[in-house]
Amino acid sequence: MTTTTVNATATQTITLRPRSRRSAFDWLFALLVVAGGLFAFTRYAGAMDVYEKGILLASMPAAVALGWFWGPLRVLMMAVAGFSLLALASYHGDLANAEKVFWLKYFLSSQSAILWMSVLFFMGTVFYWIGMFSTAQAPVMERIASGIVWTAVGMALIGTMVRWYESYLVGADVGHIPVSNLYEVFVLFCWLTATFYLYFEQRYQTRTLGAFVMLAVSGAVGFLLWYTVVRDAQEIQPLVPALKSWWMKLHVPANFIGYGTFSLAAMVAFAYLIKMQAAETQWRRLTPLWLLGIALCFVPVAFRQRGVGQAGGTYWVVYAVIASLIAAGILLGRRRIAARLPALEVLDDVMYKAIAVGFAFFTIATVLGALWAAEAWGGYWSWDPKETWALIVWLNYAAWLHMRLMKGLRGTVSAWWALAGLAVTTFAFLGVNMFLSGLHSYGTL
Repeated sequence: MTTTTVNATATQTITLRPRSRRSAFDWLFALLVVAGGLFAFTRYAGAMDVYEKGILLASMPAAVALGWFWGPLRVLMMAVAGFSLLALASYHGDLANAEKVFWLKYFLSSQSAILWMSVLFFMGTVFYWIGMFSTAQAPVMERIASGIVWTAVGMALIGTMVRWYESYLVGADVGHIPVSNLYEVFVLFCWLTATFYLYFEQRYQTRTLGAFVMLAVSGAVGFLLWYTVVRDAQEIQPLVPALKSWWMKLHVPANFIGYGTFSLAAMVAFAYLIKMQAAETQWRRLTPLWLLGIALCFVPVAFRQRGVGQAGGTYWVVYAVIASLIAAGILLGRRRIAARLPALEVLDDVMYKAIAVGFAFFTIATVLGALWAAEAWGGYWSWDPKETWALIVWLNYAAWLHMRLMKGLRGTVSAWWALAGLAVTTFAFLGVNMFLSGLHSYGTL
């Protein structure tokens, strides 16, 4: 038996399974989560303070609820747990085994897993775009792309779990959750953004938006690879004193749920504008693509001004060329793309839901950050550049949601606003580290 729900603003009908009765697999999943959590609690409770114990205990019902809410997460969490445990057991307490054990060296060490994540996200992006321009093979290509992205998310999570363990092998006083620097949070951003996209992909039964959303993820992967090469960012470093806090385990993930969903909404807004202007014949009026080209040209300029060697030589020039070719391809194929995209009402609804989720978590992150600042520095707010730009991001999306809910803002204006929000969010996330300094400068470029 199924129940059918229809979104009031969308034109698509979505069929969902009723959740009044749980399957045996649901309860097996819950049992495994609770057993794993209790094992971790009994074994490592001595190394945790009362707040960390509370986080661990709260994470168990949260993981069960997420798995029950969205079925694919059960398989993902179980696979990540299984492969992570295999990797941890393979180390035998010696970090040197990362280069000696076959599956650690080529698949399951943190750096190998994250490199696989990078390659798979690129591949997923390519397959989504092949599906966009295919005819008979579009559904097959898009299913392949979706599977690749799921695998990439899994590898990212395995890499994160294993890196957490590796940090303790480096030194007991070095060990920490891997969300402390630009390298680690870029991995976090990639898998969070991709996971939220995969949820919307299933929720709205459309895979064409993956071509746009995965461009943002691939751009982040491109930065991650550059940062790894020029900064040896994959090396695990001890935490600075201010980051040795349980607050980091809550504040940073909540913050990046906001960043990820805001980026997702911006790419959906970009798709919305492409669909709106698909029939335009005067190229000078195709403003979304021209602005995209200008933004892409700014990226290598922003980095190369710091010196060719420091900026990674010709890396960003190659990046700009590839990105410009992508923009040109979208421009030339805009009619085909528009025909494949969902209805404007669906795009508008995805945009709204992504921003609503992001705003909720970004608000929580801001409050948690203020509490953390009071504990670390003695004050809730210091008008540090990062704090100031976080406030600007919050005000931007608060105004967007107010205009939508109170004034009925829809269509082109809301899409442009969401797309402009990506620029604000990117500067808060990355630009502050490039051009400004302050108490939050832990990931300098």
